Amino acid sequence: MKIAVASEGKAVTEHFGHCEGFNIFTVQGNEITKSEFIQNPGHKPGFLPNYLNDLGVNVIISGGMGGGAIEIFDEKGITVVTGAAGDAEENVKSYMAGRLESTGSVCQKHEHSDSCGGH
Repeated sequence: MKIAVASEGKAVTEHFGHCEGFNIFTVQGNEITKSEFIQNPGHKPGFLPNYLNDLGVNVIISGGMGGGAIEIFDEKGITVVTGAAGDAEENVKSYMAGRLESTGSVCQKHEHSDSCGGH
C-alpha cells in the first residue's frame, strides 16, 4: 500500500493543492518499508488526484482539500483523510494503527493565499 501525505517539508500542509510536495510512504503490514518526497508538479484542477493515482497511491492525507479533488479520489477508490496536522510520518503511523480519522475538512474556495479558512 502507498500512503501520500500532502506536505511542506516533513509536515502535513493545510491545503492539498498548494503543498510543496508529497511524502509517499510504502507500507507492508504495519511497517513503513520506503519513503520518498516528490515535488508537487503543479496545481491544476483535477490533475493531482490522477497524478497520485498513476503513482499507485491508495491513501491521501492532508490538512484540507477541495471537494473536486475529493470526488476524483473517491472515483479512483483512493481513501481521503483530511484534518491532519503535524509530522507526516507520525500521521501515517496513526492511520495504520486506526487512530487517524478524516474530519471531512473541505476547502470551499480557491481565493485563499496561504491557508484554508477553518483549518
